[in-house]
Amino acid sequence: MVGTLLLLSLLFLSLLLLLQAQLSSCLQGGGGGPTQRLPGAIIIGVRKGGTRALLEMLNVHPDIRAAKSEVHFFNRDQNYQRGPSWYRAQMPESLPGQLTVEKTPGYFSSPVAPERARALNASLRLLLIVRDPVERLVSDYTQVLSNRRERGKGYPPLERLLIREGRVDPSYKAVQRSVYHLQLAAWLRCFPPGQIHVVDGDALIRDPFPELRRVEGFLSLAPAIAPSDFRFNHTKGFFCLESGGRHRCLDESKGRPHPPVRPAVRQRLCRHFREHNRRFFEMVGRSFDWC
Repeated sequence: MVGTLLLLSLLFLSLLLLLQAQLSSCLQGGGGGPTQRLPGAIIIGVRKGGTRALLEMLNVHPDIRAAKSEVHFFNRDQNYQRGPSWYRAQMPESLPGQLTVEKTPGYFSSPVAPERARALNASLRLLLIVRDPVERLVSDYTQVLSNRRERGKGYPPLERLLIREGRVDPSYKAVQRSVYHLQLAAWLRCFPPGQIHVVDGDALIRDPFPELRRVEGFLSLAPAIAPSDFRFNHTKGFFCLESGGRHRCLDESKGRPHPPVRPAVRQRLCRHFREHNRRFFEMVGRSFDWC
């Protein structure tokens, strides 16, 4: 009788462990066939830095599966509260060995995103694409201006928002988003530098292949993206994808003409960001040709 009870107890324990393993595998998106998996890498920003271009270019790689839209899981409370299962459900199906990637540029400037991302997966690899902070600022303003006009709403001229009492207004959101070192510091408190790769967004526009080859190495992917996968579109002024027998460019919202910025204002912006840029260069161990 005692032996029978012991055997039943062992069988029950084995069954319980098996169910727990299956539940864990289901949550992580495990299994041998195509299924939705949590991202192994995330493009965290910056806004108007080229995140969409980077994601579309990386999606050329056969071992990358990219989420189609921005998920805003870590930076929006209503989404984060839905839990990891909801987050995984927003991802495309992938096979074992493929890497799921999503991009949400709002993550970089979010005060809560770094800790939330670490809590989900401390091994996440993070891609940060940056560009000249002045150009990023103007592009940021241009997007908001275009969105307001589409809704039939007005929007002040850039200089009215930008300059207050003869100085650059540090409270203007577009200015704050271009102060990269303050935002990166929050991520470095949660992730080691080796898990954050900085992509030169200006170089990605001029010649995408070298930047993408470096990203492949960072993500431990076999080199598969080639210069022949891109063709420069002289009308749009940037490279488009030329893969799988199809020619694809980013949508019309990319490459909008920017409003003119007076040289004196641009110089003032360059002076404002000079020290911020220097601190960022020190943090990432490289410099960029900005201003």
